[in-house]
Amino acid sequence: MNYEFFIAKRIIGSKAYKSSISAPIIKIGIVAIAIGIVVMMIAIATGIGLQQKIRDKVVAFNGHITISNYDSNNSQESLVPISKNQEFYPEFKSVEGIDHIQGVASKFGVIRTETDFEGVYLKGVGSDYNWKYFKEFLIDGRLPEFTGKRNEDVLISEYLANRLKFKVGDSFQMVFAKDDPEKLPNIITYNVVGIYSSGFQDLDAQYIIGDIRHLQRINRWENDQIGNFEVFINDYSELEQKGREIYQNTPSTFNTQTVTDKYYSIFEWIKIFDKNIFGIIGIMILVAGINMITALLVLILERTQMIGILKAMGSSNWSIRKLFLYNASYLILLGLFWGNLIGLGLLFAQKYFKLFPLDPSVYYVTEAPVYINFGYVFALNIGTLVLCLLMLLIPSYIITKISPVKAIRFQ
Repeated sequence: MNYEFFIAKRIIGSKAYKSSISAPIIKIGIVAIAIGIVVMMIAIATGIGLQQKIRDKVVAFNGHITISNYDSNNSQESLVPISKNQEFYPEFKSVEGIDHIQGVASKFGVIRTETDFEGVYLKGVGSDYNWKYFKEFLIDGRLPEFTGKRNEDVLISEYLANRLKFKVGDSFQMVFAKDDPEKLPNIITYNVVGIYSSGFQDLDAQYIIGDIRHLQRINRWENDQIGNFEVFINDYSELEQKGREIYQNTPSTFNTQTVTDKYYSIFEWIKIFDKNIFGIIGIMILVAGINMITALLVLILERTQMIGILKAMGSSNWSIRKLFLYNASYLILLGLFWGNLIGLGLLFAQKYFKLFPLDPSVYYVTEAPVYINFGYVFALNIGTLVLCLLMLLIPSYIITKISPVKAIRFQ
């Protein structure tokens, strides 16, 4: 029989224990554990959630990897066309893990209305375009359809629609300048069929999406010519590796660029979230551990006579230390229970009811996104329990210094 566990259970269940001098300190220790686990859970869920949400928004406009002509000079506008007649299109068979590849082109133009104007890029897409991301962004109207005849339907962002006072069904003129400034510009009348909002204001303010065949006609390209390819991969963690593989399996005249390289500052910024998460976890575990150390020391001092009696009866120092560590484990588990209950409750409330909005001009999202995975929740709980118990091993060493004779006479 594990008598240390038996005695620990009796101590925990006794009424004297719950009304003792140490009771308030024990409650503070439990609250510290609960608050710590709540804060750590929120830090991880919102940190990873923000990283994934921002990453997905950027990928929606760019793809994971772009393949362009070296002569494009990193311009957002498609300058030098690429033929779609490539070995890697429409399926990239030479590289595993490729989900989709599509041909697009971009051209700068000016939206002109009776009272206002706005400079934006028209992103031309075709029948191979994957609308998966924009289905989530769509807030009004429908997505354009470019599988049939060339048409003037466009998808515009909510940001631009509000600035220009557009709504679904409205029409507007877009002016595209020619290379020769003395020649009259190209003017196309577009129809707004859908309004989207990615929450990424920097990109929403730049792009409207329309038929690539208009840009082919304006640029005098062939029907099989595009500005660049956008490649989507299955596993984001393999981005750098797949970028190198794609570069090695494309013609020498083509350049490849990963989304992290193209939007370097954004991805460097979201990497800071990892440091913040680890910092918060470290501080919370330290605070919780210190509170539990205090609670354990008070428990030991309060039960000095019991320690002396157990030693006099032949109990080893390690057995008595185990008794108090069992007691501390119960307190930690109690704190973890309430922390998980409150923490998961807040996270699910945010996920489904969007309680906490964010400024999209700062965070690129309209509400705090949360990433809930029971794998990290389990690891967080086990890690907290183990680290707190390891921290408690040191103060429990004081038990070895207690003399049985003095302890029994201790008042």
